[in-house]
Amino acid sequence: MNHISGEDLLLREEAEGVVTLRMNRPAKFNSLSEGMLGALSRAVEDIAASPAVRCVVIAGEGRAFCAGHDLEEMRGQPRYEYYRALFGRCGQLMLALQRLPVPVIARVHGVATAAGCQLVAGCDLAIAAESARFAVSGVNLGLFCSTPAVPLSRNVAAKRAFDMLVTGRFIDARTALEWGLVNEVAPDAALDEAVSRKTQEILSKSAAAIRHGKTMFYRQRQMAAADAYDYAAEVMARNMMEPDARDGIDGFLHKSARR
Repeated sequence: MNHISGEDLLLREEAEGVVTLRMNRPAKFNSLSEGMLGALSRAVEDIAASPAVRCVVIAGEGRAFCAGHDLEEMRGQPRYEYYRALFGRCGQLMLALQRLPVPVIARVHGVATAAGCQLVAGCDLAIAAESARFAVSGVNLGLFCSTPAVPLSRNVAAKRAFDMLVTGRFIDARTALEWGLVNEVAPDAALDEAVSRKTQEILSKSAAAIRHGKTMFYRQRQMAAADAYDYAAEVMARNMMEPDARDGIDGFLHKSARR
């Protein structure tokens, strides 16, 4: 296990193309301090430059996945400029996760609140423990979770997302699954097994196809349908030129011909 940053705010594990980034502020429920945001951003930048990485898992040490921003640190800097930069940095991290050419999985246990819930919604996939709970609860403190609302409203139907944002209420893992915030719910004791199963599914597929496909998936969502089809056709044509696609299709055709 490698440590990132002098305070060991982030632990990095790598095996067979899967990088696990484990937030390591258990006493603070892995809150997204300036240091944590910096450590995550540097790790994502490093991963983006490594063709050996096939999948990323984001997890948390201790009793929680992530309880959002570090409120004590925030109140220590009562300046608009500071807050604007802080929330901007958090948004840039979410975009960096989306721009990674490999799938990013949130491994969620305990609570994922405010910016922690934002992090879950900002990952490509999420697998939650049965006991996990989710909330965008800033409104309970007089602060609407505006930045978490961005990915939340892109994962969850508008009325459900807005209900969470204006009430600050928690939802359980099964509700998060039903609403589309997470992909899978596993018994607490089997959470790591469920995450491993998903990473192995990803590793069994063509790396080139997934790299082409993830970039396409997010870009086309911002386009009108006609532009999206034009762009998707270009991506598929480039994907068809990859050795993986040629070999895979040739193998399928050969197998079909022998039936």
